[in-house]
Amino acid sequence: MARVLACVGVERSFRTPAAAVEVLRGVDLTVAPGELAVVLGPSGSGKSTLLHVLAGLDTPDAGEVWWGETALSSLNRSRLAALRARSVGLVFQQHYLLEDLTALENALLPMRIVGEVDEERGRELLELVGLSHRADHTPDRLSGGERQRAAVARALALDPPCLIADEPTGSLDRQRALEVFRLLRDLAADRGKAVLLVTHDETLLHEAHGRGGRVSVYRLVDGVLVPDAVPTPA
Repeated sequence: MARVLACVGVERSFRTPAAAVEVLRGVDLTVAPGELAVVLGPSGSGKSTLLHVLAGLDTPDAGEVWWGETALSSLNRSRLAALRARSVGLVFQQHYLLEDLTALENALLPMRIVGEVDEERGRELLELVGLSHRADHTPDRLSGGERQRAAVARALALDPPCLIADEPTGSLDRQRALEVFRLLRDLAADRGKAVLLVTHDETLLHEAHGRGGRVSVYRLVDGVLVPDAVPTPA
């Protein structure tokens, strides 16, 4: 199976005054093009730690992470940052939009950082996420769901093959949460993105089948990633 994102034998622990706490224990995962992979688990189960390791924001104590055929352990810090910009789009629970920039300007930020600004592409991305009519609005004029969709547009700016989303619906009401989840689902099914999403909200999975495509579900249990069943559509 082709892989966009993968890890093998990933371990991560943190030391506390009392003892070392094992958060990830031998995690294996592969996410292919066009696949939506969902990791379930309650708060504190290690989901965010796993995503930070897979996004190259944290270093595992053991094991390896790959973006495509590149092992992250082979990269120094500057090469890792440069590759991340084009390999992985990140979406967090908080949108982290810059408040004094418009939705379009926020979507263009990654392009500005690498010196490849394409305003037409920025507008196309806002249309893709359903925000073309809000291009000139600053975040204070957007709803919570619209802010998250603008954050998704920003994550897509450099056309990365993979999106990693850490509780992207956690701060939204039910309807807005569904809209953002469906958007990420459709980016996998319709655009061929590899999408890895972690959430504690299992009710969202009933939307996973939407437009077809491959869907994988896992649970993070005692630091181990365990395959789970994908709910059958009602």
